[in-house]
Amino acid sequence: MNKTIIKRLGNLLSVKSLVTLVLTGVFAYMAVTGTISQDFMTVYAVVIAFYFGTQTQKAGDAAEGADNGNG
Repeated sequence: MNKTIIKRLGNLLSVKSLVTLVLTGVFAYMAVTGTISQDFMTVYAVVIAFYFGTQTQKAGDAAEGADNGNG
């Protein structure tokens, strides 16, 4: 279990994850202050879609590998 936690923390510190977390923090701040611009919303939506799209792709690849006996 300890290795799993360390691995997940390591994955969280990837550049992609850090950018997503920072943008989410900025989004939360802008939402509270009521200053969200349309340009920021566009950039944020693209980054979030990319992040979750790659996460879904990784999960799909892992499941496919397990189905083929390669996982």
